[in-house]
Amino acid sequence: MLELGQKARAAARLVSRAESGAKNAALEAIAAAILADRARLKGENQKDLEAGRQHGLDAALLDRLELTDARIEAMAEGLRQIAALADPVGAISDLDYRPSGIQVGRMRVPLGVIGIIYESRPNVTADAAALCLKSGNACILRGGSEALHSNQAVARCIEQGLEQAGLPANAVQVVATTDRAAVGELLRLQDYVDVIVPRGGKGLIERVTSESRIPVIKHLHGVCHTYIDDQADIDKAVKVAFNAKTQRYGTCNTMETLLVAEGIAAQVLPLLGRQYQDAGVELRGCERSRRILPDIRAAQDADWDEEYLAPILALRIVDDMDAAMEHIDRHGSQHTDVIITESFTRARRFLREVDSSSVMVNASSRFADGFEYGLGAEIGISTDKLHARGPVGLEGLTTLKFIVLGDGHIRS
Repeated sequence: MLELGQKARAAARLVSRAESGAKNAALEAIAAAILADRARLKGENQKDLEAGRQHGLDAALLDRLELTDARIEAMAEGLRQIAALADPVGAISDLDYRPSGIQVGRMRVPLGVIGIIYESRPNVTADAAALCLKSGNACILRGGSEALHSNQAVARCIEQGLEQAGLPANAVQVVATTDRAAVGELLRLQDYVDVIVPRGGKGLIERVTSESRIPVIKHLHGVCHTYIDDQADIDKAVKVAFNAKTQRYGTCNTMETLLVAEGIAAQVLPLLGRQYQDAGVELRGCERSRRILPDIRAAQDADWDEEYLAPILALRIVDDMDAAMEHIDRHGSQHTDVIITESFTRARRFLREVDSSSVMVNASSRFADGFEYGLGAEIGISTDKLHARGPVGLEGLTTLKFIVLGDGHIRS
């Protein structure tokens, strides 16, 4: 791991000054190599799938692990989409003259070396490599042991593309060992790695956060709320709240708790209750909500803090928006929270006062995604406040430095 760190640091210096054309050419070459090598990719992936079945991986994990023709093509298309994005490196902003005559501005620059620890999906290997490369960073990728053969096969395509474009092969290194100790060693490489990004379950992220000596971009879980205000349009409220829960169940931006103002609950809950029932969603409600929907289960205290990732929804009637915001502050994960209201004043208050990485008005929490936000792609979603927050795309993998332009200026 020390050797990987040293190689990555040396490669980072070269990649940070690479021209956009060279980085884009590498991404295009990697995409072509992945398509040309699909038979080998699928063959290596079958080894992982067979091992996963023998070790008792459930159907959902096996599905995440599998590389189909469609997923291989999507992997290549993702690389091409990132190549088409604007290069953030070197962009200068806020350049202005000071009274002394100097010009002061800020330039966007790479972070350096990024360590990414992730599980299951082999496509993350290509996505993470592409985002780091385009943003001028070197990276060390440590995928899950269940995808070892698949990740190594993708790594060979990446190496081929980098060399074809004249960029250092060590700009992207995929850890070849399944030894869990490698993760611990990576988290201690503070002399060579600038930031760690964990992608996976809560257990992985908690371990990385507690052990890392390096700054971490992460979110532990997504307990996302939708609050239906008593000044909401009922049709909008039903449509948004239904979509926020049922569009996909297993994502971090799926709504897990629905809060409803008491003044509108009797009108909106019977409509939503029927739709959720038809969709097979289990509701767990507070005492007041069970007076309107008597057939639903009683919520326990633990339900307000739960990320279900399943067709289960916690439901609570609150007195007003202040009570809703208090609930979100106490039980939320600072991921994504939504208000449904026709009141401009309340919408502005909610946007200003709810302390989450994404705060929305009259829109489904499922929009909290790098692609939907126009970032093109994301390496993850951060609920931290430093240095990136929300979906982390190319710009989130860079930082700013001050630049000063003078012409012989001296300070008097």
